[in-house]
Amino acid sequence: MKTKSDQRVRRHNRVRNKVVGSALRPRMSVFRSNHHISVQFIDDEAAVTLAAVSTQQADFKGLKNDVDTARKVGVKAAEAAKSAGIETVVFDRGGFRYSGRVAALADAAREGGLNF
Repeated sequence: MKTKSDQRVRRHNRVRNKVVGSALRPRMSVFRSNHHISVQFIDDEAAVTLAAVSTQQADFKGLKNDVDTARKVGVKAAEAAKSAGIETVVFDRGGFRYSGRVAALADAAREGGLNF
């Protein structure tokens, strides 16, 4: 019997076979845990993280891990991407269901000016 985390990793690997980031269109990788949510913009060809935002940063100190915080992370991620010169991205939900915090983060990043 597989655990929930094993199943998520399996889903993530299945998605990663199709989703590849490049310098022109980096991969926007989302990870969520019970306590935090984080976003990385990754160039897979060069194996480099171009920008990253997480609730573990000082800007988000003391906030709950809920949909509102995920929206704030999405807006901050869009700002970080813009400052790194990123306009369009490939979205990688990390094997997580596209609802709740993941969807809120993605919608806020779109409103912040990122194109998926």
